[in-house]
Amino acid sequence: MRAIWNDTVIAESDDTVVVEGNHYFPAASVDATVLRPSSTTTHCPWKGDASYYSLEVDGNTNADAAWFYPDPKPAASEIAERVAFWKGVKVVD
Repeated sequence: MRAIWNDTVIAESDDTVVVEGNHYFPAASVDATVLRPSSTTTHCPWKGDASYYSLEVDGNTNADAAWFYPDPKPAASEIAERVAFWKGVKVVD
C-alpha cells in the first residue's frame, strides 16, 4: 500500500492494518521529512486519544492530514506505532 499526496509518496508498506476503513501504516514506513507536528488532538471512545501531523510537500501544507494514537486503548493495540491519513491523501495498492 502507498499513501500519496501532492504527487509524492508519503508512506509505503506491505504491512498496513485496516481499522474502520483506514489503512494504518507502520510509523517507520512514513517519510518523516514531510511530517510537521500539530497541536490538534481528538478522542475516540474505543481507540483513545489521537494526535495529528500536517503534511508539507513542495511548499504546500495539508493541515492535520495524518493521525496516530500515541497510547491506544487495549482494544486498538494493533494500531500502536502506526499512522493513518485522510484529507485528500490517496491510499492505493
